[in-house]
Amino acid sequence: MKKSALLLTFFIFSQSVFAIDFEDAVFPELATSGRALAMGNAFISKVDDASAAFYNPAGLGTVRYSHLHLSNFHLEVNKGLLSTGTGGAITDALKNTTKMFSLDGTREVLKDNVGKISHSRFHMLPNFTSRYFSFGYLLAKRTRATVVDSSTAGFEFADRLDHGPYAALNISLFGGVFKAGLSTIFLNRKEIIGTADPAATLTVADNAYKKGNAFIGTAGAKITLPVVFLPTFSATLHNAFKQDFKNGRGAGAPDSIKQSIDVGFSVTPQISNNSRIHFEMNYKDLSKEFDNVSASRKFLLGMEIDISRVFFIRAGYGDGFGSFGLGVKSRKLEFDLTTYAVDTSSAKFRGQEDRRFALSLSSGF
Repeated sequence: MKKSALLLTFFIFSQSVFAIDFEDAVFPELATSGRALAMGNAFISKVDDASAAFYNPAGLGTVRYSHLHLSNFHLEVNKGLLSTGTGGAITDALKNTTKMFSLDGTREVLKDNVGKISHSRFHMLPNFTSRYFSFGYLLAKRTRATVVDSSTAGFEFADRLDHGPYAALNISLFGGVFKAGLSTIFLNRKEIIGTADPAATLTVADNAYKKGNAFIGTAGAKITLPVVFLPTFSATLHNAFKQDFKNGRGAGAPDSIKQSIDVGFSVTPQISNNSRIHFEMNYKDLSKEFDNVSASRKFLLGMEIDISRVFFIRAGYGDGFGSFGLGVKSRKLEFDLTTYAVDTSSAKFRGQEDRRFALSLSSGF
């Protein structure tokens, strides 16, 4: 245990050497949407729900109904977690799957599955959202891990917890042709990226985590031309105030969130009296803050077929791989099933596929 702790202390200050990270270049949003992921995460023009606070606050201007959703959950796991957690005897499946929601349990299961990557993400977003403003509370947990070899530093892991209250505002001008919005969250972050011995019990001391807080803003705009197909141009600025984390504790303040710009274009043809189809293209990180990531990975495509504003079929292309999802929506309930994939390499285009599966559920009134 002491050996593992010493290794962790040594490596925690040089995060850039690890293959495992939090994929911020691909997902700059603090809270993801199952609906967006099904569309290849190409969503900044279409977004018209509570997730607008993180994708594009201007999207609040197209919210159809005000709602208060206290149970707003998103849970996702990847193929690596499912295959390693459920492999072997049936009697071991439940025990191993449960283990993989802790760092040491993940290490224990992965040590016999060298090269497999485990990923889990959970967030809840209780909120009140209307056409002009939204406020709520974000709680998000993300964990990734892999065993690259049997060496004393062969277990690589990344663990992040975000939480804090947020609020967002929207204005619409010229009959809704131009919309602009701004959201701010008082973000408390606790994160660690490290290595350890895959054969030794891992106990991570609380002071080994980087901790801090910051007011993180997201600004966005949309221009929707009042002509057939409703062509829409959109842009989002992440960390609009360019704030660093303050009050660093433990191993120090977390790394700054890069101030990046996403842009998008969409059209939404009406295909029948009760149905429409939405096509969207986004380009992430126009400002090239993540210059070590291939530009091909930042080009996203998405499609959503809307049937009576109740049933939804979605497909997309993001980070070099395809995505798909189904959704059901009413004023009191939203339910989405999604599969998408990311590239496990740090820079290349279409390296090894990391296939993921997500369930999103939101209910209220």
